[in-house]
Amino acid sequence: MVKLSVIVPFYNVQQYAPDTLKSLRANARDDFEFILVDDCSRDETPDILARAERELPGAVYVRHEQNGGLATARNTGIDKARGEYLTFLDGDDWLAPGYYAQLVSAMEELGCDFVRTDHVQCTARARSVHRVPVGRRGVVMNPRDAILPADRSTSVDYAFAWAGAYHRRLVDRGVLHFTDGLRTAEDRPWIWKLHREADSFAAVGLLGVFYRRGVTSSLTQIGDVRQLDFIRAFDQVVQETAQDRNADELLPKAVRTYCAIISHHLGSIERFEPPVARKLKSMSAAALRRLPQDVLDDALDSMDVQRASRLRRLRRRPAAAGAAA
Repeated sequence: MVKLSVIVPFYNVQQYAPDTLKSLRANARDDFEFILVDDCSRDETPDILARAERELPGAVYVRHEQNGGLATARNTGIDKARGEYLTFLDGDDWLAPGYYAQLVSAMEELGCDFVRTDHVQCTARARSVHRVPVGRRGVVMNPRDAILPADRSTSVDYAFAWAGAYHRRLVDRGVLHFTDGLRTAEDRPWIWKLHREADSFAAVGLLGVFYRRGVTSSLTQIGDVRQLDFIRAFDQVVQETAQDRNADELLPKAVRTYCAIISHHLGSIERFEPPVARKLKSMSAAALRRLPQDVLDDALDSMDVQRASRLRRLRRRPAAAGAAA
């Protein structure tokens, strides 16, 4: 039986894919499988992955005929996965040797629905450790209890799908799939759903994922219209949270986070092309007007003056045709 399925989407990462695959080889085990999903790359990535399917133990290569985005590629991998546990890796990141064996041991020892791990962020030659914002380590907890408080960074703000492992029962319950077609912020509705609907989780102090930050082909570095999918992602977070049995408690966190992300994008609006910048402003203004206005008022009152003023001005912006997400 397959113990662990590792789902790795790739898209135009020929420069980085060899390092990613080399690190997978250093984590291979007879009961591990590596599902390599090429999301219709236009560079040499498919050739690299076809070779890896022959040479990497446990490799399964799948190619999309059309580019669907990271969420869709991950869903393809989930549907192919046979493992008792599942995890993710991005095609431009890499792992410490033997990391996955430690991750599986943690899952087996704790017996919970999912675990979250720390990671190392790599920007050029700089390295920094980023911790799961959960105080208790190695203790099984209720995921719902890790959503709040609204005014602090919590586990739902640490939305990296590859920073952890997930039991197959979450797939069977329909909790682990991503929203098809989301081009960015795809982890946000996913992590909120995970914390609302899973029964148990734990944070563990494992360091083994190296997250490559600042890759020029990454959507976080490209100011094109695909970046605006964060609005659709956070609309989903708010809509689903509003239907939760504890909506009154959880909505302030969802709304405040949405506001912080809108403000972040507006604060770096110069990286967008002018038509996209205008669309960002109009769609963000419409998004603010869709939010529960009493919850939004409280969220703005709790934010610093600069961010709150920016969002209040945007909120008063006249509605434009076609501004809906």
